Amino acid sequence: MLKIASYNVENLFARPKVFNTLDWSAGKPALDAYNEVNTLIQKANYTSADKDRIRILLKDLDIYSVNAQGAIRRKRSQSPRWAWLRKNRGKFDRQPNDNTKNVEIIATGRDDWIGWVELAKEPTNEKTTRLTARVIQDVDADIIGIVEAEDRPSLVRFNKELLNELYDHVMLVDGNDARGIDVGILTKTGHGIRSIRSNVDSKDNVGIVFSRDCPQYEVTTTGGYVVHVLVNHFKSQSGGGGSKRKRQAEEVRRIGDGLVAQGQHVVVLGDLNEGIKSDGSPSPNFDPLFNSTSPLIDCYSLPGFEDGGRPGTFNSCGNRNRLDYIFISHSLQASFSAGGIFRKGLWGTRQSRPTAWTTYPDMMKSEEQASDHAAVFIELKI
Repeated sequence: MLKIASYNVENLFARPKVFNTLDWSAGKPALDAYNEVNTLIQKANYTSADKDRIRILLKDLDIYSVNAQGAIRRKRSQSPRWAWLRKNRGKFDRQPNDNTKNVEIIATGRDDWIGWVELAKEPTNEKTTRLTARVIQDVDADIIGIVEAEDRPSLVRFNKELLNELYDHVMLVDGNDARGIDVGILTKTGHGIRSIRSNVDSKDNVGIVFSRDCPQYEVTTTGGYVVHVLVNHFKSQSGGGGSKRKRQAEEVRRIGDGLVAQGQHVVVLGDLNEGIKSDGSPSPNFDPLFNSTSPLIDCYSLPGFEDGGRPGTFNSCGNRNRLDYIFISHSLQASFSAGGIFRKGLWGTRQSRPTAWTTYPDMMKSEEQASDHAAVFIELKI
């Protein structure tokens, strides 16, 4: 029996502050400012309008602040609310002695300085981290795709210190997201990772496809099977992102088609960041994965998959909150025996304890939840 799971762990030890607020209306403007300013500072030449906009965005990120005279000035803080301005070389800004004057952006373009804006992080709640480990131990998958891990050293430390080295193989390849929310994989003894292929550079006619990566892990199982596991974290819903997720689904389909054409067993899993429609049908953005010509099957649709009376994996677990998926190639369908959603570590944004599913009794409030996602798992008789 082979058990495969997917779990968005919301970072293991440290998480950008912008993601740690329960009120997304507070964090979203800061994240938007972060994305915009990092785009602007990459320009070869800064116009006067660019400099004015950069100054406003750095104020929104709490890197600059407005003083009593109404001027935007550098902010001296050991713990900024949202972000740091890292300046390694060259001159970026100048602060006039006159407190009524704004800080000036003196760099004329990217060649004048070396630096970047980095999201400020804070440690995750220790109880949350331990409950995250408890979910993974209780699910007890042979292969688990991990979404939103900081980096491989953090994943190795997590496996050693909190999972008691439940997994023999721990792998994570840095992707396209500079914020420290990558995807990785853990596999048990006897389930070796034979090869790894990154898709960070995959492009279509629009540009880079994957927001993080879609790494392909070729795993050999104790039963002698070879399974290609594709771990995904599609574009977030911040700013919509539907067209980006559609492109990502198309690229995953292209990869899946190629592997199946080679006679390979394929598992696609992860947080695809978009739910299903109110009638239970899939999002049109994911048609490449769901349509009748797809080489993949959505495991939720297979007999033996138990959703616990609710379709979703995030927050309230309604239709639009079904964000986490597992697909298998048709070659594995006959081997599918069971599957389900593990929600014991999920509380959501509500004030009171969820009543629609069982939760860990020592989890007392939303801030202590293992993750705002549930884990998803399947079992294959191979």
